[in-house]
Amino acid sequence: MAKQAYATSSLVVGYALCSSLLAIINKYAITKFSYPGLLTALQYLTSVVGVWVLGKLGFLYHDPFNFQTAKKFAPAAVVFYLAIFTNTHLLKHANVDTFIVFRSLTPLLVAIADTTFRKQPCPSKLTFMSLVIILGGALGYVMTDSAFTLTAYSWALAYLITITTEMVYIKHMVTNLGLNTWGFVLYNNLLSLLMAPVFGLLTGEHLSVFRAIESRGQSWFELDAFAAVSLSCVFGLLISFFGFAARKAISATAFTVTGVVNKFLTVAINVMIWDKHASAFGLICLLFTLAGGVLYQQSVTTKGNSPAQREVAAKQGRGDEDATELDEENQRLVSSPKVV
Repeated sequence: MAKQAYATSSLVVGYALCSSLLAIINKYAITKFSYPGLLTALQYLTSVVGVWVLGKLGFLYHDPFNFQTAKKFAPAAVVFYLAIFTNTHLLKHANVDTFIVFRSLTPLLVAIADTTFRKQPCPSKLTFMSLVIILGGALGYVMTDSAFTLTAYSWALAYLITITTEMVYIKHMVTNLGLNTWGFVLYNNLLSLLMAPVFGLLTGEHLSVFRAIESRGQSWFELDAFAAVSLSCVFGLLISFFGFAARKAISATAFTVTGVVNKFLTVAINVMIWDKHASAFGLICLLFTLAGGVLYQQSVTTKGNSPAQREVAAKQGRGDEDATELDEENQRLVSSPKVV
């Protein structure tokens, strides 16, 4: 039991560190390499090649690729690609703090979706209060954002919609498709890589890349841009693993809560390393939003919802069907409003 708890905690901590650092790394990479579509394509390529090579060398095992599984996974890959696509464009046009605020709004949207479409119970008073705090902090930040632009907030809105959909739908795929962690990493990144050229053509980014190569001639290579993109690709592979592993180990709610709470570290690093951040009042509003995320985490922690307790209940004669019903009830209790 202790070993399982340690393994789960390690996965969550690994995801939290990768998630908190990747936002800043990607922002830095975008400032040095202003082609978000190509950047994400390189991240997908690194993850696919990394998984394939490590599998061949025997360091890991991934489920073999087949078209039937790929067809089932394709909708999830499309949602994932759109979430990353809007994420990188948001970071290109806005600062990291704006990205964090909109990401933190996810619990509110998922709570509404769960109650409206999935007929889940309405949030408790404490949960509702935490969601109001998150919303209030976000509104305060937006009202004081001196870097407000229609383009940036359009991408922010698109990101908010896609990341909310991705958090709920990917969890469904992870729990029902039966692939192992590295199998999910391989399928997700390979299918996303195949979609990248299509979006590159639709956005016209390929023309910008060609023009940049022609204008620079033989001096097109820049060491700082190469280092930033390489670091971004490595962390992209790491977050692919820790993200899918954490999704399988914990509930969608706990996973999304982790995505909000770890942004405290992102804010601290962002303030320390450069001036691409909000004003003092904006940072207070941002921290207010994140504090609402912490309060929310406390509000959805219900006694008797651990995997170990559900396993014990299943072994006490409830049978597979009753155990499934108990797990569904746990999902209703723990994941009524889910967080990023």
